[in-house]
Amino acid sequence: MSTYVYGIVRDDESLDRLKLTGVGESPAPLRFVRAGGLAAAASDAPEGLRAKRRDLTAHQDVLQTLAQGHGVLPLRFGAVSADDEAVAAELDRGADHYSELLARLAERVEFNVKATHIEEAALRLVLLEDESLRARNEALRASGGGTPAEQMEFGEQVSQALEALRQRDAEAVTRPLAEHAERVAMGPLVGGCLANVSLLVRKDRTEDLLRVAGELQQKWGTLLEIRVNGPLPPYSFVTAPPR
Repeated sequence: MSTYVYGIVRDDESLDRLKLTGVGESPAPLRFVRAGGLAAAASDAPEGLRAKRRDLTAHQDVLQTLAQGHGVLPLRFGAVSADDEAVAAELDRGADHYSELLARLAERVEFNVKATHIEEAALRLVLLEDESLRARNEALRASGGGTPAEQMEFGEQVSQALEALRQRDAEAVTRPLAEHAERVAMGPLVGGCLANVSLLVRKDRTEDLLRVAGELQQKWGTLLEIRVNGPLPPYSFVTAPPR
């Protein structure tokens, strides 16, 4: 049976006292595959594993438990290896790299922040700030909407103005948050968000980051929705060893 891998920690006898279970409808007990002074938290990989809430939660719970006492390099949901021997070989091959990462990420957590415009508010703002757009809008309304070509041209102008606003506001949100992070990773702009940023933060700086995020939401609340997820294991800052 293939091996499901949750994350990598430093090898420690105390790991064997952890009584954890993994993913799957009938969760298998967690075990540790050891090599190179490291241990990979693993379990049997169930057949047909899908990203169900139950299994996503189980994956996260294992990592949160390991992070509390040991520090962990988290793998994202769905990491499966051929068998325990393949996992051990990877640990042995990348021992120096993974050990360095564990030291670098010790006492750090990840926060993910997504910012999204409130569409009607953003549209009102670009018309308020751009006199020519506002005049064009009023002229089209006075003429009953204008021709299809005029509507298309106006729509393109509004789209360009909204994109400029998104870029401006993404910087306004990201910059003050990044001041409280050691590293920043930009993610894809999914779900219409204007900023999707992951921040590596020292545990003793988390309150500062959350305070700044709250201040930004209060300042921009009529224009932006700011969502903070964390603290999380530092998924976005784990890299594979060079081959």
